[in-house]
Amino acid sequence: MITVNAMGDKCPVPVIKTKKAMQALTGPETIEVLVDNEISVQNVTKMASSSGGKVTSEKLGEGEYKVTIQMEGAPAASDAAEDTACIPDARGNMIVVMASDRMGEGNDELGKVLAKSFIFAVTQLEELPKTMLFYNGGATLTCEGSDCLEDLKSLEAQGVEIQTCGTCLDYYGLKEKLAVGSVTNMYSIVETMAGAAKILRP
Repeated sequence: MITVNAMGDKCPVPVIKTKKAMQALTGPETIEVLVDNEISVQNVTKMASSSGGKVTSEKLGEGEYKVTIQMEGAPAASDAAEDTACIPDARGNMIVVMASDRMGEGNDELGKVLAKSFIFAVTQLEELPKTMLFYNGGATLTCEGSDCLEDLKSLEAQGVEIQTCGTCLDYYGLKEKLAVGSVTNMYSIVETMAGAAKILRP
């Protein structure tokens, strides 16, 4: 495990430090990058992904984020030349709404697999959503035991607001098991949806 401490560093320094650590690899290795803002998470994630790394990220606390990069070795020379310029905030005014823990009609197990794939696909969007809303059966996706937590934590670390309906958590007995994001109410859900430029539903 290699740790890159980029706390307090402004763009593009976190990307440069991470790239140097990647270029020094002689075999498979995991690199942990510590940063203090969401834009750095987005920039490091973009660079590492384009260099062949498997990237996840997590918000550890206020102003504290961890990006984990799994590499098979040093990136190819063409990858290493990837631009280190700072990208603007990748979040647009789009809202993703998850009203169920499954996607589509038909087989429930297939529906759950599709819902997980849908959330992963959201992590790969060029423009990330501003907020993801979870209510009714979708509330289970943000709680302990969900297969989607890794992807949702990665989105949260990049500044995506993960909000789950409090009434729904109470109904399903999950209030103490919320594992990512925050609790919201119906007024806030309606206000968020009303103000969105685009709403994406699976």
